[in-house]
Amino acid sequence: MAGYVSGMGGVGAFGGPRVLSIANQKGGVGKTTTAINLGTALAAVGERVLVLDLDPQGNASTGLGISPEARVRTSFDVLAGQATLTEACIATAVPGLFVVPANNDLVGVESVLPNDAARPYKLRDAVMALMAQQRTRPPDQSFSYVLIDCPPSLNVLTLNAMSAAHAVIVPVQCEFFALEGISQLKDSIDQIRATLNPGLEIQGVVLTMHDARTSLSREVAENVRAFFGSKVYETMIPRNTRVAEAPSHGKPILLYDYDCAGSQAYIRLATEIIERERRYKAA
Repeated sequence: MAGYVSGMGGVGAFGGPRVLSIANQKGGVGKTTTAINLGTALAAVGERVLVLDLDPQGNASTGLGISPEARVRTSFDVLAGQATLTEACIATAVPGLFVVPANNDLVGVESVLPNDAARPYKLRDAVMALMAQQRTRPPDQSFSYVLIDCPPSLNVLTLNAMSAAHAVIVPVQCEFFALEGISQLKDSIDQIRATLNPGLEIQGVVLTMHDARTSLSREVAENVRAFFGSKVYETMIPRNTRVAEAPSHGKPILLYDYDCAGSQAYIRLATEIIERERRYKAA
């Protein structure tokens, strides 16, 4: 454990990649949409990205065009120690973007993991193995980011994601119940930092489904910024029908409709995240 935690302070200690969990205990806030489209935007600017689908619904896999039949090895196999991340990952239609898919097998993951102190660290161990493997590979064959799409609950899957991550990206929906549970999520992250992963931090908070025409959206955005301060990204993801349609076509929004407001917002968000990462590495 100590050897891993000492490396959490920067990618360089393990030769990359930077591991970001996308999490919120509340459902329907745009976690999967953010994972898919942020991964696509990062790949579009030259990063090599692995999206790790850790939700039994497998929506990130579907949204990236991976059919159920193509999910021969999944994140379940990785957690169960039956496959490495490299063995389980599948190339998507986006150059530089790969996914470790998920299916309903993840529902039974608790029954196959030993109920011991190592249980929350199965994904961390797989990420460490990936990092060790990448040190022997040229940079253009190595991932610079791993984005973990978490389920909407604090269960063994989310604990594994948080234990493996350098930081968390928190999507918050600009609707009435958005603030409900935000303090609970922050408490959960603080607890994980205290018990499982001392290096874990909030990379940023992204406001999703924002409608500038409504006073409610504006009020929620103001309240979230008051709560999280500078952690909140300037970019807000607008409520956009094209973003909602894209997953049913198995495409990220940047492939489905590059010019729509949602696509351009995710490009701006990726730019903000990369800039924060640069400042973090330089600190």
